[in-house]
Amino acid sequence: MPRTLDLAVRKAQLAEAVWQVILDRGISAVSVRTVAEQAGLVVGSLRHVFPTRAELLQFSAELMVARATERVRATPRSGDPRVDALAVIENLLPLTPDSRAEMEVNLALIAECPAQPSLRDVRDHAHAQLHETCVRLVELLMGRPRDAELTTTARRLHAIVDGLALHLLHGQHSDAEWAIAIVRDEVAAIADRR
Repeated sequence: MPRTLDLAVRKAQLAEAVWQVILDRGISAVSVRTVAEQAGLVVGSLRHVFPTRAELLQFSAELMVARATERVRATPRSGDPRVDALAVIENLLPLTPDSRAEMEVNLALIAECPAQPSLRDVRDHAHAQLHETCVRLVELLMGRPRDAELTTTARRLHAIVDGLALHLLHGQHSDAEWAIAIVRDEVAAIADRR
């Protein structure tokens, strides 16, 4: 059991090193050598865990999605659909230094899809998860099961979340209240269709 745990810890350490290289120098700087250096390892140790750059990038992307999913699932629930939906959406937006960094790395990994096709599945899975989260939020807010109107409303919410995330990434974190106001208005408009 300890070897499995050690391997899981080592993989996470290497994924985090990939993220840091991306944040510091960009996706083009990610190589087995630069990631090993960032993690404080020799190249051979990294290659033992991830024989190729593609495997390293894929795991890094998968771990990022898993951690974001855990964060959203851990959002405390109040029982008030509007409050709960707003809290979940806030966890999806780059409002903290960690979530901003996550978004920057995520965009870099998405941009790498043409060169690393294995990242497409991760990208598509994350997109589908976000869409499903929006559907569930709209179901919660509208108090009814999925139908054509609800699906369209969820797509709109998904587009708003994606768009706000990009705008927030390009702006300053201290200027995020406008984005929260947009989300609050959208959540209220959805809930009023109940």
